[in-house]
Amino acid sequence: MAVAASGTRERPVPLRLRRRAVVAGIVVLWLVLFALLRGRQTLALAAADLTSLHRWFNDVNDTIGADRNSNPLFLYFFNEIRLVIDTLVTFVQTLVSQPPDGRPVPQIGWLGVVAVAGYVSWALGNWRVALLAVAGFTFFGLQGLWQESMDTLALTLSAVLVALLVGIPLGVWAGMSSRVNRVVTPVLDFMQTMPTFVYLAPLTLFFLIGPASATIATLVYAAPPAVRITAHAIRSVPATTVEAAESLGSTRAQTLTKVLLPMSRRTVVMGVNQTIMAALSMVTIAALIDAPGLGKTVVQALQSLDVGTAFNAGLAIVVMAIVLDRVTTAAAVRSERTRHPGGRRRWRGPLLGAGAVAAAVAVWLSHTYVWAAEFPGEGGAGRSLASAADTVTTWAQDHLSGLTNGVRDVLTTALLNPFQTLLTDSPWWLTGLVLVALGAVLGGIGAGATAAVCVGLLVGTGLWQDAMTTLASTAVATLLVMLLGVTVGVWMGRSALADRIVRPGLDAAQVMPPFVYLVPFLALFGASRFTAIVAAVVYAAPVTMKIVADGVRGVPATTVEAATAAGSGTWQLVTKVQLPMSLGALVLATNQGLIYVLSMVVVGGLVGAGALGYDVVAGFSQGELYGKGLAAGLAIVLLGVMFDRITQAAAGRTTRVPGRR
Repeated sequence: MAVAASGTRERPVPLRLRRRAVVAGIVVLWLVLFALLRGRQTLALAAADLTSLHRWFNDVNDTIGADRNSNPLFLYFFNEIRLVIDTLVTFVQTLVSQPPDGRPVPQIGWLGVVAVAGYVSWALGNWRVALLAVAGFTFFGLQGLWQESMDTLALTLSAVLVALLVGIPLGVWAGMSSRVNRVVTPVLDFMQTMPTFVYLAPLTLFFLIGPASATIATLVYAAPPAVRITAHAIRSVPATTVEAAESLGSTRAQTLTKVLLPMSRRTVVMGVNQTIMAALSMVTIAALIDAPGLGKTVVQALQSLDVGTAFNAGLAIVVMAIVLDRVTTAAAVRSERTRHPGGRRRWRGPLLGAGAVAAAVAVWLSHTYVWAAEFPGEGGAGRSLASAADTVTTWAQDHLSGLTNGVRDVLTTALLNPFQTLLTDSPWWLTGLVLVALGAVLGGIGAGATAAVCVGLLVGTGLWQDAMTTLASTAVATLLVMLLGVTVGVWMGRSALADRIVRPGLDAAQVMPPFVYLVPFLALFGASRFTAIVAAVVYAAPVTMKIVADGVRGVPATTVEAATAAGSGTWQLVTKVQLPMSLGALVLATNQGLIYVLSMVVVGGLVGAGALGYDVVAGFSQGELYGKGLAAGLAIVLLGVMFDRITQAAAGRTTRVPGRR
């Protein structure tokens, strides 16, 4: 008996459980100290107050404005860039949206634009996509939003053109050089972590407010997908294929043009798709810095709480996003099929030639005759849509206000307010220490150090309390996103039928720019921070659902079968096998959900979300608050970096296999 006892060894506590215990201890200690120190050293700042940093930013802005036409850096660099971009945007606008000098209409009117859109869609994709493009562009005119839609298209195409001219060569370079890839990847990670709002304020400092700044902000935001996906496509070409080409005497340039680019063409085209979607999303938000187009109509409608007008313009943005997405996706599919031509291909050439002639005739007519240049009608369909949206809004507010207000009040009172109070009424140093400690426990020493730097810089922005308010909304929205994402994601991961039904809707939802999500929830919940939170949940849920579904589907079938054979029911199978084995995917989904939510919560500043989002918007509209808005943009970056670093590190730790003892 003694021998048996001496041979028995106590099982070590799993590392994951120890981390949970430490996190629980940190939270309990935080609550105790909060009760004792509530309301002290909170770094509160009134909405109209400015810190020395904000005033310094204002002074820098004033100095730059005064020296813009005399400082060599502006004369020969920033002003030249702005001139080139402005010339490009103006040229594209005069083609399709804005009349040039001496003409009452653009160079190509509505008939020519519709014909070109249909022909290009057919040439790149197929006749179904061409019909979709023609119908979509015609719909813009029926809505009474033809010029606004063409302005949005002009800015998007201008930004995409420059982004691809820079992004694809850089992506090829990164794909062929591991050293360049190591340098570029952290920069791309940082750029894609930042919410769209953040690009606007610093760029206006150097390029002024207007279409040029909007286009530059858009191309900066849209370039990373082109670089990243192109580099991935080049690196994904089998090494044996490259070696075979080199062994036959191909030079580096020949290997690139004859092997790497042709074999990665479909993936590169998908990168173009992502670049276009990112550009369209950014162009609509750039309305805050006076970018023309549909985004400006949506912003003005949201600020005046005009749901009908916002819905009409938002619908046009959705239609444009769907058309551009379908065309580029079809182009990617066709680029793959051209490697295996079929019997129908011989008819395609003559038909495309005839289509080109028809499109050219339509362009000539729209250039020559006013009836083919100005869209006929006065946008009656748009007025009907806006009226219908207003009617539905009124009905919802009259009949559903009890339900919607009840949901809003319960979640706000039970979840959002207590957590926000904990963050904002705790001493700043206590909340900062908690964030650093949680970062170190969940993500490791590196993540903790990043959190410490971000906390220090957040204090330096002078917007600690606004940052904590935004953090509270982001955390609550992310919690709701993960509850929804795990529920639907597990269902999709376990059922192929559910995946086929739900995934197309998720793909479509990810196409829509974030502005669009605010409109229906503004109608349901009015202007409040809860509206921004619900919109953020709906905006971020698709990506988390897809990541969770892929993680659950990736659990080995043999493991699931073994658990089932051992008598596990559905609940046990999900909670004891599939979710634990998908922990890496769950943490990655949390990471992506946080980034998406942070982006949307900030955009919610337009509909009463307050905090950092309001500070940024106010900085654009009120000159004396420009410095505060710039500091708010910096605070948003710091929150995004802190969230991203902690969750990425946590994801890395969950996927590492611990050493066996």
